[in-house]
Amino acid sequence: MKKIFFATLLSISMMTANAQEPIIPMTGAPQIDVKFDEYKAAPLGFDQERSGIAKGTVQLIEYQSKSVGTTRKANVYLPPKYDASKKYSVLYLLHGIGGDEWEWVRDGGVPNIIMDNLYADGKVADMIVVMPNGRAAVDDSRAGGFGSFAAFGEFDKDLIGSLIPYIEQHFSVYADRDHRAIAGLSMGGGQSLNFGLGHMDVFAYVGGFSSAPNTMRAAQLIPDVDKVKRENKLLWMVCGGADGLMNNSAQLKAFCDEHGIPCTLINYPEGQHNFVVWKYGLYSFAQLIFK
Repeated sequence: MKKIFFATLLSISMMTANAQEPIIPMTGAPQIDVKFDEYKAAPLGFDQERSGIAKGTVQLIEYQSKSVGTTRKANVYLPPKYDASKKYSVLYLLHGIGGDEWEWVRDGGVPNIIMDNLYADGKVADMIVVMPNGRAAVDDSRAGGFGSFAAFGEFDKDLIGSLIPYIEQHFSVYADRDHRAIAGLSMGGGQSLNFGLGHMDVFAYVGGFSSAPNTMRAAQLIPDVDKVKRENKLLWMVCGGADGLMNNSAQLKAFCDEHGIPCTLINYPEGQHNFVVWKYGLYSFAQLIFK
């Protein structure tokens, strides 16, 4: 099992600076036996730009990071007709090891289009979406690749200590756990599970899309079963059926099922490690939070 784990990490590390997330084939690891939740396909066009509907905006912000000691960047999606006189919830949406604050926007995730369509159909609560750079390092460029693995693990200090306070100071948002969610793809999925379940005083909703091997083992993530039952409002995951990283999510799902913790894991039919699955994840997760 250790050989398979490190082989997977090696495959992730073999990326160029501008590469998107790698396609990770199924390995020889025995599949963890779990009961998947029902897959319901997203409607055609959910990720296609529509005419005749109100559009949100994406803006790049800069904030000073206390933990890193530098000025860092994040993209913020503001919904159609954003109104500073009302309060919004916040979804922190994280990228993978091959990305940065632009990955969701520029590499095929189209979060603004997905959210615009959901707003037009009345399917989401009022929220903004914050897409930060998940590498808590002075050099937070994509060029770091696997060498920036440790920086991903340190990102919770930057996120909670600097970015969240900045967002709450500069945007009209609620400042309590019940109005914060965290989710991400691949490396960002692992971060979301680690940070979301590790800081339930900060995040009430947690999502992992094709979560990577940085995902902690279930017993580490959930040392107090009763606390998770009391405080977590949603634990939701999706992974492609042909994705070699499925077991990272399955081991958490199996633990939750064994201990009676509400937890969703969707097996995206024949899905690979790509934005086909991750766009579905955002589309589905966004409809379940803050309601």
